[in-house]
Amino acid sequence: MLFSLLREPILLLSSLFALSTMPALAETAMPDVAKQPTFEQWRSDFKAKAVKAGISPFVYDREMATVTLITRVQELNNNQPEHSRSIWDYLDGAVSTNRVSNGQTNAAANLALLDKIEQTYGVDKEVIVAIWGLESSYGKLLGDYDVLSVLSTFAYQGRRTDYGRAQLLAALKIIERGYAKRSQLKGSWAGAMGQTQFIPTTYLDYAIDQDQDGNRNLWSNLDDVFASTANYLSRSGYIGNTIWGMEVTLPKGFDYDIADRTKRRTVAQWASLGVVDAHLGALMDKYDPNAQAAVIVPAGANGPAFMIFDNFRAILKYNNSTSYALGIGLLSDKIAGRAKPLKKPWPRADKALSFTQRKALQTALTQKGYDPGPIDGVIGAGTRKALKKWQKDNGLPADGYASTTVLDLLTS
Repeated sequence: MLFSLLREPILLLSSLFALSTMPALAETAMPDVAKQPTFEQWRSDFKAKAVKAGISPFVYDREMATVTLITRVQELNNNQPEHSRSIWDYLDGAVSTNRVSNGQTNAAANLALLDKIEQTYGVDKEVIVAIWGLESSYGKLLGDYDVLSVLSTFAYQGRRTDYGRAQLLAALKIIERGYAKRSQLKGSWAGAMGQTQFIPTTYLDYAIDQDQDGNRNLWSNLDDVFASTANYLSRSGYIGNTIWGMEVTLPKGFDYDIADRTKRRTVAQWASLGVVDAHLGALMDKYDPNAQAAVIVPAGANGPAFMIFDNFRAILKYNNSTSYALGIGLLSDKIAGRAKPLKKPWPRADKALSFTQRKALQTALTQKGYDPGPIDGVIGAGTRKALKKWQKDNGLPADGYASTTVLDLLTS
């Protein structure tokens, strides 16, 4: 396969990081428990909103009569698991030898269909297969939660009631419009469904009845699964036959403050700063100098760096996680047989911070006069900004990467 960002037909390769998660969810305030209605009262009251949204009273009564409050979903909803895995730990599983081998086997078994989908939607088949592999292990792990009960649990109370209510209405519309039966609506604890894990609003917007049998079947019909996934990526800006990104080597003295997926420059501008392809050398010899790209360092200055293009951004719209998009990029490269080993290895000796350690880092920044925002154990934009300022003031690479080494320096 040739890539249009390349000036000559060279097969490119790379590496990455990720945690396969659902798209980012809007947070809502926790309700006053004393005023909280019972689940049954909430279910009765929500009917008016559903009817106003176009759900028939008959469908609402029939489907909602059997939804249940799922305690485990409440626990996960109100107390999200701490993300204490490092990027390399994730990749060891996400891009394992077995996952790559199974991906190549499944791609070969469905080659005619995948070629047809690639030609129709302009999305590279290896990327479709990579998403299939990360989301459901190639259709083997779809989740067995009743989606209506999951979404009713979200909608009833907790940190993400707005998300739950929007998705519940969308799930009821799927049934109302005859796209799928209630018995088909099985999925993850977060309400994502099918072999490539669409949440209900995404299903309504992007799911495709590719074989025109009257159903948008993302659970057992690969025509619909592959077409819907490709349609989502295509409408998110994915351009076929172009690369998502590659590993790059950064020059000595590089300003890590500009290593951010939101800070885009042309390939020519990155080249002028001394950035080169880790495997192919000078950027200007191989790539369109006017192509827009960003540089990211997901494990900080001690780990590998990557240049990412528009297709990476399209994958982010599928799942707004840098780690996820990197995982899809690396897995797709390996399935296609074009991946090369990293030139710069992951800093495996630097363990990921625990929740307590993340709070300790934020506390130390606050005590030193660098405001990270709330001391909540979440390494968000505010914490990274404060950390970068402290690193810069102390003569360190300002990469904003919260590591055990940095924590030791902060607290020593």
